[in-house]
Amino acid sequence: MKKRRAGFLFLLDPDKTDIKHIRSVVPQVERGGADAILVGGSTYDIDGFDDYLKEVKLNTTLPVILFPGSHFQISRNADAIFFLSLLSGRNPLYLVGEQVLGAPLIKKYGIEPIPCGYILVDGGHLSSVIYISNTLPIPRDGTNTAKFHALTAQYFGMKFVYLEAGSGAEVPVPDEMIGGVKSYIDIPVIVGGGLRNASLARQKVDAGADFVVIGTAFEGEAKIGEMVGEFARGTHK
Repeated sequence: MKKRRAGFLFLLDPDKTDIKHIRSVVPQVERGGADAILVGGSTYDIDGFDDYLKEVKLNTTLPVILFPGSHFQISRNADAIFFLSLLSGRNPLYLVGEQVLGAPLIKKYGIEPIPCGYILVDGGHLSSVIYISNTLPIPRDGTNTAKFHALTAQYFGMKFVYLEAGSGAEVPVPDEMIGGVKSYIDIPVIVGGGLRNASLARQKVDAGADFVVIGTAFEGEAKIGEMVGEFARGTHK
């Protein structure tokens, strides 16, 4: 954040990028200019999660940050973890329940926790996180609602606010909402979901995003390094 206009985080979902492709994908992501790699999402492959993280770590010097969907997605092979609380929902399991189950593991493994207020925004479709968490997203015209939830995250002492339209969102988080949240709080804003090209990523940075998260846009891409480079240039400059 100090060196660049904004940060660029690349999300690997084990359900969508098989472990056998890690050796080819992850080095390209690093060379392309990503600032860190997130691992997690809606994966159900719990048995192979540790091995997946280990393979990622073996193939990159970038920080590897867990983006967990539950306490089962905590691995000693990560550098840090987004310690998420789903503030936009009212399901106690994802407000605090999973966090209580995960905290002892984070301490045991010595992973750096990064407290983060997670706010779902309507991305135009039923995302995996909406389905699994059984919560409703904030409407796209609910800028004030997003602002108040983001301020709550700040007052709770969280380090980041994450505005999420969902993996494969038809539309990303609105610029007006990003700008409204950014001007209302004093902690960095992460934006993810529906960012299918570098122009959209740059647009969200212009609106106020301190970090953008990209993942689904690259699924199946042979020239992933080139694509990551375009996003990194759009985010950093």
